[in-house]
Amino acid sequence: MISEHCSYGEATYSETAKRLGIDNIPNSDQLVNMIIVASKLFELVRTHFDLPIHIPSFFRSKLLNDALGGSTTSDHMTGQSMDVDAEKYGGVRNKHIFEYVKDNLDFDQLIAETVSENKWVDIGWVHFSYKTEGNRKEVLLAETIKDKRVYYTYDPIKGLDIKLYR
Repeated sequence: MISEHCSYGEATYSETAKRLGIDNIPNSDQLVNMIIVASKLFELVRTHFDLPIHIPSFFRSKLLNDALGGSTTSDHMTGQSMDVDAEKYGGVRNKHIFEYVKDNLDFDQLIAETVSENKWVDIGWVHFSYKTEGNRKEVLLAETIKDKRVYYTYDPIKGLDIKLYR
């Protein structure tokens, strides 16, 4: 177990890795980072909302990250970040997780991923990372425009209204 509500299998599972035969196995340093992220962020979110939360991506080996087209500096490769999607199981919206982490927890980076324009402000998933030293509290919104990822620095005045960032 990585933490009370996150198994090792869940933290390292990837359909892409399975399909491509990629071993997605963290080393001891990466595993320590995963335990820290799970305890400092995931478990606090999970406990606060008291609901199951899906983890679509946690640890990614370099080979897996490359296969997914991930950033060459992705904290997923060091085990210091994870993506969560509570809406897969229902009960809480990703927007609420984003707001809770932003307003209450220490983190390095928090990203509202694939923010949509509809009137309810949908977030596809929430990405967060944690470092043992020097957390930046960087908050971003991300959308995909013409197959390209575009990031905006979060502005509390604009909130999650992605149209205001363009």
